[in-house]
Amino acid sequence: MFSHPAHVIALGLGSGLSRIAPGTSGTLWAWVAFIALSQWLGEFGWGVLIALSIPVGWWASTVTARNMGVLDPGNIVIDEVVAFWLVLWLVTPTSLVGQALAFGLFRYFDAAKPGPVGWADRLFHDLQADTDRHAWTKAGWGIMLDDLVAAGCTLLVVAIWRFV
Repeated sequence: MFSHPAHVIALGLGSGLSRIAPGTSGTLWAWVAFIALSQWLGEFGWGVLIALSIPVGWWASTVTARNMGVLDPGNIVIDEVVAFWLVLWLVTPTSLVGQALAFGLFRYFDAAKPGPVGWADRLFHDLQADTDRHAWTKAGWGIMLDDLVAAGCTLLVVAIWRFV
């Protein structure tokens, strides 16, 4: 993990190294980090952090996937971290129960990959690293994209729930 700074980022400071459900571990780490960082970051700060984390996450995912030799390794969790930060940022203020419900919805969309999440996940699965010189760059984007779509689906369900 410490052989390259991108690995530390992509692996969620080690949360992605969990042997059991690394995506869930990364999302839990994101939740704890959100609660801790919210003491110092306001609305604008979170917006900037998330906006910067998307391209940094893409870069870290690209480098780490290439170094692992796997186009979409399950241990990369920066995608869950950034996407769940986006969910928490946009549903706040909410109670701990509201955050837990958002967590459950996000994990459902990320793991089950229904509808648009599955479509986003499949977009970059047929890459050929040996013939496409941009395969790793595309893979990094693909790693990030399906989780951002899962975040969008989560936020849509929360919005419908709040306004119905």
